[in-house]
Amino acid sequence: MRTPPEFEELKCGPRHIHIHGHRGARGILPENTLEGFRFTFGIGVRIVELDIFATCEGTPVITHNPRLSPYSTRSEDGSWLQAEGPLISELTDLELSRFDVGGLQPGSEYANRYPDQAFMPGLRVPLLGDLCRMISANGYQDTWLNVEIKSHPMHPENTPSLPVYVERILSVIDEAEVGSRVVLQSFDWRILHECARQMPEIPRSYLTYTPKPNPPRPVNVYEDSPWMDGLSLAAHGNSLPDLIASDGGQVWGPFHHDLTAEDLAAARNNGLLVNVWTVNEFADIERMIDLKVDGIITDYPGRVQRRLLDHGMTWTPPRHSAAEPEGVAIA
Repeated sequence: MRTPPEFEELKCGPRHIHIHGHRGARGILPENTLEGFRFTFGIGVRIVELDIFATCEGTPVITHNPRLSPYSTRSEDGSWLQAEGPLISELTDLELSRFDVGGLQPGSEYANRYPDQAFMPGLRVPLLGDLCRMISANGYQDTWLNVEIKSHPMHPENTPSLPVYVERILSVIDEAEVGSRVVLQSFDWRILHECARQMPEIPRSYLTYTPKPNPPRPVNVYEDSPWMDGLSLAAHGNSLPDLIASDGGQVWGPFHHDLTAEDLAAARNNGLLVNVWTVNEFADIERMIDLKVDGIITDYPGRVQRRLLDHGMTWTPPRHSAAEPEGVAIA
């Protein structure tokens, strides 16, 4: 499968592992905001990870949940939502733009998880087009987007029909002429197959979350899984790297606790890049560095910068590195 030549830059090297700022830098600034993305690029991290849904007008917008979260959303009058808001897919562009997503509700469980996140009133849910135009401008032409397209096989009401949904997202990327610096990822492999049909030259990342006791989020990898769009793990010797490679994927995105050295070796043998999510604790960061994954998706880019520096490594390929690593590391 043909991919842009720049894609080779996303592989790890002897002295670098890429950092992907998860939702920008969720641990530091409000998630999935242009301000969070600018901050992440500003500290020298070249890749940001983001999430996409679409409004009822079909406009791709950058937000993680199918409904507005009461823990991070305020109405026009400044009051916190008392419960989950309406579906993003039921809101017009104008209606969505009236909500404030510039901080976390004090005392909420979500705010307690991210006590260092800045409070920035007045931030709005950005359009995918806003970010694509930003990285097409001078000063951002060495940056990448790792775009997670959200959908749920059991909740079709969350998104437009998949062909239309994917077409709208790809048209925004194409219009901004940034397709050579984009990776498309999803837990819903129906989305990835639709991306392959419409724009096969953009690399696709197969996100995976394997069965475990009391999983906090939906598991997507198991036999007859609707998330896998008819693919069988058993038919490939229960090897996710073999399955993904045989399906034409270029990237595997496992939950970091699910990754073993044996799986990573199998991914390498299949020519796959491996980007792990979401790695925040120091011990987990160290394990990913020791395994030598290609990319570490994290809420705390500065933590990963610090650990890489401790190993005499950086987060940019050699041709982008100067005598000192780019950016300012923050702990």
